[in-house]
Amino acid sequence: MGLLAWEVIGVFDTEGDCAEWTFPSEPGAVRAARVAVRGQLGGWHLESLADLTALLVSELVTNSLRHADGPIGLRLVRPDGLDGTLLVEVSDQLPDLPHERVARPEDESGRGLQLVAGSSHRWGTRPGGSGKIVWFELAVPK
Repeated sequence: MGLLAWEVIGVFDTEGDCAEWTFPSEPGAVRAARVAVRGQLGGWHLESLADLTALLVSELVTNSLRHADGPIGLRLVRPDGLDGTLLVEVSDQLPDLPHERVARPEDESGRGLQLVAGSSHRWGTRPGGSGKIVWFELAVPK
């Protein structure tokens, strides 16, 4: 997949219907997560979802880098059949659940969750382990 060893703490599984990675809390994690997403979706023949998924993952991993410490998890779950949805989860060690806010035109940040909410089929947050999980679903195009 082209990921450098220092960019990934762990690859749990990339076979079957689920793929999981853990990235260090450093700026290279955003690029490494995009590469992982694109590679996995290509392997699953879901290239049509790659650009949007990589963009939304970039936003969520960036949020984790800005607001949390520790490793960042990424999990993709392949849809059942062609009418399903792709599930994407990004986890970090901060237990505080994020809230979507409306960014003012002059704000430099604050649009990530708006982008996720507006681009995904569904999205949400939940406690996970010692932190939280932010997830979204994308419908598989027909």
